[in-house]
Amino acid sequence: MKKFLPIGVQDFARMINGNFVYVDKSRQVYELARIPQAFYFLSRPRRFGKSLLVSTFNALFEGRKELFKGLWIENSDWEWKPHPIVAIDFNGVDATEVTLLEKSLASSLNLTARLHGLTLHEEILTRKFVELFIALYEKYQRPAVVLIDEYDKPIVTHLGKGEAGLQIARENREMLKKFFGVLKEIEVSKRLRLVFITGISKFSRVSIFSDLNNLQDLTMHADYADLVGYTQTELESYFGDWIAEFARRQQTTPEQILQRLREWYNGHRFTPADLPVYNPFSILNVFSEYRFKNFWFETATPSFLVNLLKEKDYPLPKLESLEVEETVFSTYELENLRLEALLFQTGYVTIHGFDGFLYKLGYPNQEVKTSFLSYLYNNLVEIADTTLKAQYIRLHQYLAQEDMAQFIETANAILSAIPYPQISGQDEPYYHTVFYLMLSASGVLVHTEPLTSQGRIDIAVEFKDKVYVVELKCNQSAEEAIQQIRQKRYGEKYLQSGRRIFLLGINFDTRERAIKDWRLETLTG
Repeated sequence: MKKFLPIGVQDFARMINGNFVYVDKSRQVYELARIPQAFYFLSRPRRFGKSLLVSTFNALFEGRKELFKGLWIENSDWEWKPHPIVAIDFNGVDATEVTLLEKSLASSLNLTARLHGLTLHEEILTRKFVELFIALYEKYQRPAVVLIDEYDKPIVTHLGKGEAGLQIARENREMLKKFFGVLKEIEVSKRLRLVFITGISKFSRVSIFSDLNNLQDLTMHADYADLVGYTQTELESYFGDWIAEFARRQQTTPEQILQRLREWYNGHRFTPADLPVYNPFSILNVFSEYRFKNFWFETATPSFLVNLLKEKDYPLPKLESLEVEETVFSTYELENLRLEALLFQTGYVTIHGFDGFLYKLGYPNQEVKTSFLSYLYNNLVEIADTTLKAQYIRLHQYLAQEDMAQFIETANAILSAIPYPQISGQDEPYYHTVFYLMLSASGVLVHTEPLTSQGRIDIAVEFKDKVYVVELKCNQSAEEAIQQIRQKRYGEKYLQSGRRIFLLGINFDTRERAIKDWRLETLTG
C-alpha cells in the first residue's frame, strides 16, 4: 500500500501509525541519545522538521519500540527503557509580555506534573522547575529527558516591532536565561538523562545559555548536516513513486524531474560538510500538487528582514555572493543583529563554500531566490499595482524569445510604475539593484556581478540555450556599455558552455527614469 505524504504531520507516533512516509533519521537520533547526560542545541529554519525530530526523541525515551519497527534503530543495542519526559513547545506559550510568559510556563510545568500524577507547590517559576525534576526522579527513579521546541519564539516574535517590541524581547530573553539556567543546577543536572533544545535563531551563548557550559551546539556540526531535511539519496529512495508519477504527468523523464527538483528546492547547506538538503515542506507539497511552486516561502513573509534591509540600506545584489567569518554565526545579539546571520538562520541564504577561514553564502535554490527577490522588489519600490506580476512574466518570455524591443518596452513600463520619490535622484547602484530585482522577480536565472579574469560582469541571465551578459550605465550610452563588455572580455567566461552568448548594453536616463538606449550584439568564439 502506498504511503501518505505527511504534510503538516509533526507527531512521530501519528506518522508511523498513520502509514505516512517517514525518512529514517533514527541512526543519528541514536548517536545523540546514547550519550548520558547530554545537552544539545540545534538551530534550523522554519518548516524543516525540528518538531518531528523532537517528537522522535519523545517516542524513543518513552520506550515505544513498536513505533520504530523497520527503522535502523530497531536492530541496535538501544535498551528501550522509559524515562519521564518534560516537553515544552514554545509555539503554544503566551509570550505577549514577560509576566504572561512566566504564567504560561508555570501552567506548562503544572500540566506536566499532573500528567505524572504529581502536584507542584512552589510559586516562583525557577523553583517550580527544580521541584518538578526532583518529584519526577523520586517517583520513577530514572533521570528525566527535557525537550524544548522553538525556544526563541518569545524573543523573535517581537522583533521588527519598534523599540517597544525590542524591550519585550529583552525582558523575555532575561527571563528565559534564568529559566534555562535551572538545568545546570546540581540538584537538577544529576537528574537529567538528555536535554534537546531547538529553535530558528542561534542567540549567543552569553545572552541565554551562559549557565549551560556543557551545551553542545549541533547547528554547524558536519556529522548532523542532514539531521533534518532530505538528502538527494533520501529523496530518490523514499519518493521514487511520486517522482515517476510526476514525470508521467509532465510527459517527461524521472531524471528531468529530479534535475528540476534540484534547481528549485535543493541546496540548503548548514555546515562546512558538502551535504545539501531539501526542505521537506516544499518536497511534500510538490508531490501533493505535482507542480513547481514557492511552497516554503509562501508560509511566512520576511517583513522583518525587508525592513532591516531598508533600514541598513543593504546592497541587495550582494546577497548573491557573501563572504563572512565564522563569528557571524555565533554572535547573534538583539542589540546588534547581523543581517548575514539572520538571513542564514532563517533559510534565505545558505553555505556555498568554506575555505577554512571564510564562509561563502548565497541563495540556496530557485524557490528561495525568485520569491525572496520578488518580495523584496515589490516592498522596496513600494509598487501597489498588482497587475505588474504579468509584466514580470513577460520579461521572462521576451528574453527567452530574444525579443529585445518588447523586453525594453516592458521594463520601462515597470520602471514608470515606481512612485517618483522612490526613484528620483538615484544613480547607477540604485538602477542596478532595481533592474536586478526586476529580472529576479520574472523568474529567470540571474546572477549579479559574476567574477571573470578581467573583472565583474554587472548581470548575467542564463537560459539552457543562451546567456545574456549585461552591462548597465547611467546617463552615458549603450555603446559605452557594449565596449566595456568587449574590452573586459566578460562574455568569454561562457564560451565553453555551448550556448549562444548575447552582449546587452543598457543606458538609463535618470531624469526620465527610463532606459534611454540599448544595444544587443552576439559574441562568437
